[in-house]
Amino acid sequence: MGTPEFARLPLVHLAGSRHSVLAVVTGPDKYAGRGHKLVQTPVKQEALARGIPVMTPSSLRDESLAESLRLLAADLFVVIAFRILPATLFSIPKLGSINIHGSLLPKYRGAAPINWALINGEVETGLTSFFLKREVDTGNVILQVKTSIADDDTYDSLAEKMSRMAGPFLMDTVDAIEAGRADGIPQDDALATSAPKLTPFNSMIDWGFPAVNLRNFVRGLCSKPGAYSFFRGMRIKILGCEIANEVAEPGIRPGTVLRDKRRLVVACGPGAVEITRIVPQGKAEMSGAAFVNGFKPLSEEVFGEIPQGIKEFE
Repeated sequence: MGTPEFARLPLVHLAGSRHSVLAVVTGPDKYAGRGHKLVQTPVKQEALARGIPVMTPSSLRDESLAESLRLLAADLFVVIAFRILPATLFSIPKLGSINIHGSLLPKYRGAAPINWALINGEVETGLTSFFLKREVDTGNVILQVKTSIADDDTYDSLAEKMSRMAGPFLMDTVDAIEAGRADGIPQDDALATSAPKLTPFNSMIDWGFPAVNLRNFVRGLCSKPGAYSFFRGMRIKILGCEIANEVAEPGIRPGTVLRDKRRLVVACGPGAVEITRIVPQGKAEMSGAAFVNGFKPLSEEVFGEIPQGIKEFE
């Protein structure tokens, strides 16, 4: 059970193993792109290419879905980057249901563990396999594997690296369960931290952040959903920035453009960042230098002023 690209490579490993993948459960097809074409999830595409039956339920509480899954008589359900499974489903297999989560639980329980590890400036993260229970991401831990976070990692690069790790890690987990070596270790709830879903509200840049925190914020949201701000009434997505050497004058407003004819340098609180990758509303991605050449931002113009009537948070 999985939907995005992150879950596709684990499916590849499982389907190529000695185990039988009886079916795949994934999200419904969605319209996407400029052509508004109906697009299958990456997991569905992989499953169909391998001749694996696919289910795309609109609701996980539909009794017909539960009945279809019971008829499979599967030993184990594997959940990776999917929706929250109700107990009526995760209790079906005789060996239980497991999840592969993108953090070292109990740290970063929630929908966006990789994003929040980067936002918080972590230098290490990993994968955890655990048995599902009613409370989200709280089940007994089967295995964990660690990986370092490079200074230049973004969500895109780190998620890709962890997806490649997830296939072999899943196989180690399945083998441990099959061999009876996976009773699971209870998590220490006192050490738990949260990784809530990213929304338009918590994806907006706060220019009052220190420069290092702002850079980590941009790294953690690149490229989807993308950290954003406003400039001249436009919604601006910022995909890359670096800590700048410039020192803003005392009392200058965070978000203020600093004088530089070739680079896009913006004051933070404290410090400043050079914006290196930016997507103006209705435009293609461009470099900070190209933005300076095209939009010619004036010294003391400000990023972050929310236009009146904006419905960004509704």
